[in-house]
Amino acid sequence: MKLIYAGGGGVGAKSFVYLHFIMDNMMNWDKLISDKRLGLEHYHDNKGGVRSDFERDYDRLVFSSPFRRLQNKTQVFPLPGSIFVHNRLTHSLEVSCVGKSLAGEVALQLRERHADEPWCDKLRDLGEIVAAACLAHDLGNPPFGHSGEKTIGAYFSEGKGLKLREHFTEQQWNDLIHFEGNANSFRTLVHQFNGRRPGGFAMTYSTLASIVKYPYSSSQAGTKGKFGFFTTEKEQFERIANELGMIKLGEERYSRHPLVYLVEAADDICYQIMDIEDGHKLKIINTEETMNLLLSFFDDERRDHMHEVLKHVADPNEKIAYLRSSAVGLLVQECARTFVEREQEILEGRFEGSLIDNISPRATQGYKRCGQVAFERLYRAGYVVDVDLAGNRIINLLLEKLIDAVMHPERNYSQLLLNKFPQQYDVHAASVYEKVQAVLDHISAMTDIYALNLYRQLDGISIPTV
Repeated sequence: MKLIYAGGGGVGAKSFVYLHFIMDNMMNWDKLISDKRLGLEHYHDNKGGVRSDFERDYDRLVFSSPFRRLQNKTQVFPLPGSIFVHNRLTHSLEVSCVGKSLAGEVALQLRERHADEPWCDKLRDLGEIVAAACLAHDLGNPPFGHSGEKTIGAYFSEGKGLKLREHFTEQQWNDLIHFEGNANSFRTLVHQFNGRRPGGFAMTYSTLASIVKYPYSSSQAGTKGKFGFFTTEKEQFERIANELGMIKLGEERYSRHPLVYLVEAADDICYQIMDIEDGHKLKIINTEETMNLLLSFFDDERRDHMHEVLKHVADPNEKIAYLRSSAVGLLVQECARTFVEREQEILEGRFEGSLIDNISPRATQGYKRCGQVAFERLYRAGYVVDVDLAGNRIINLLLEKLIDAVMHPERNYSQLLLNKFPQQYDVHAASVYEKVQAVLDHISAMTDIYALNLYRQLDGISIPTV
């Protein structure tokens, strides 16, 4: 902490006030790293054993149904045929690996910096917390990728859902028109669905806080439509944030938990670099162009060394895999360095942007080139757009039919359709908002294939066979 001196060589009153303000508005690692479990606070104890509580978080996610369903959810490209590209499951696993490495680099340096602090050993847990949070970061995403998120929000803001506006408060309506996968991931983990225990997955406070990329309510979503928790999960989020000492910036708005920056960086790294590799496998980007894109992250000396290595590799896919791993390793080092250098700003809630926005100029240039090619050549590829169009139609019809069923459960068709809902979703809730949320819970949990099959059945295109 830097002292700010007033005139006359002494420490002025204003300086003391400023220092007091900073110290009162600064997060600290001792509180930020907590293995207290949501819903099981009264059982909290130091169990010991081989696994830490954060490793238990990780294992709990791996064995969960929402995580397994990610294997049949689109990442960017349509689910693979003969050529394997990333789906949400493989993406989440890779993000978790990168996040653990990134957090490990950060922890190593922070432990040296804070070696004299009594809580220094807590920093050993950063890798496990980030690894678990990375596994969970996409759990709430609906089928058909990010297009599915936009389709749900648009159904209410400009589609047939507009007619339901009178049933919701302003806050609830904001939740719906800005439907957000990140907020839905938090809900998936903490909401007490029918038949479940309080606290949902009963995850640790630190893991839960580390997935909330936008720590504010939908009323502050702004033009980007991003937010971190629905109205129904506001109390749980605020309990976690206050327990961990996250800085309150205003009504229903907090600073990020510092580890969110590491989860976000791992996601950014994997999303951009792996999409380029998938584009190569699908022959959208040729080998030479892909190699040049990945080599652009490095200086001349490193590139010369990499060219020597590539002389001994004949398989084009193996060449790209080597360059991809090198680029990922570089970005991990860059983001770790940025986090450690800017730790003070991050703990004071003053850090702006993401870690990837603040890396060295050469790495930034390479990352932006990959992003530009991905946007122009991959995300606009014909079959990607075709899947977005089909997903839009599928989700719109499912929303229309299922919302009508929960709104009018007395009808014969509604009763048949309500039987399609898993028992955990409260289709008979007291409020219209909670009934609609039950529909969104059901649809967002669907795999692409399940959503397609249900669409065909409801549209009369196919009839199930025994």
